[in-house]
Amino acid sequence: MGRLTVHRPIVKVVIADDGVGERRRSDTLAVEEPLEIRVGGAPLAITMRTPGHDVELAAGFLVSEGVIARGDQFRSAIHCGGPGTGAVGVAGSAENTYNVLDITLAPGVAPPDPELARSFYTTSSCGLCGKASIDAVETVSSYEVGTDAATLGAADLLALPDRLRAEQAVFGKTGGLHAAALFDAGTGELLVVREDVGRHNAVDKVVGWSVLNDRLPLRGTVLQVSGRASFELVQKAVMAGIPILSAVSAPSSLAVELAEASGLTLAGFVRGKSLNLYARPDRVLRGSPG
Repeated sequence: MGRLTVHRPIVKVVIADDGVGERRRSDTLAVEEPLEIRVGGAPLAITMRTPGHDVELAAGFLVSEGVIARGDQFRSAIHCGGPGTGAVGVAGSAENTYNVLDITLAPGVAPPDPELARSFYTTSSCGLCGKASIDAVETVSSYEVGTDAATLGAADLLALPDRLRAEQAVFGKTGGLHAAALFDAGTGELLVVREDVGRHNAVDKVVGWSVLNDRLPLRGTVLQVSGRASFELVQKAVMAGIPILSAVSAPSSLAVELAEASGLTLAGFVRGKSLNLYARPDRVLRGSPG
């Protein structure tokens, strides 16, 4: 895993009743670095991310873009060094911190359409910035989430943000990372948690974990995210076969439209003792507490 945090000197300014004071100290920051994703040696995209779980990030990205839909379609990945260093490391290597990752798909899997390659990098706040047109955004999923029979209680859903927050080790140090967690809707089991400076990257890492563990489609699961629910996060959930998406903040109008059209349960403002259900509310059981 790459370095997740760095320390930088800062001047902390505090306004008090007796005046303005300052002190110098070290602050812990979340790392943000570019990752170039290649498939078969051909550049596909550049995303700004927090280093670590890069193979998962790339695998999840390929699912989101409709390049692959199953774990057996992803063969291997290798980090590449800078000019003159050659390729080093293996998929999942904890020692490798390079920022170029080359993916090899399984034999017979079609490579990405050349038009899919993004002409400029994806920022950590936007997973769709490089799309050539809005038509290209509406990727067709291999899975039908509308028929998923998953359900869970409202109280169980309300507990997920706190469970996610308890697992955010780097956020606790920096306050600067988004997170995504995957839960089993039936048992409540926490399956995986990932953090990243980009909310879409955190979700891609979760989906990529599922690819590498051959768990797609993610039927009967809940995706809990630490921020808002954008169109791209709903799309990523649908592409991975996740039937329920829960966010601690607001969804966008387009996110709600896609959730309704796809049959995905979308919950927003999931915090404290209340939540809003924007699409497919039937999956969240509202029986009397206790």
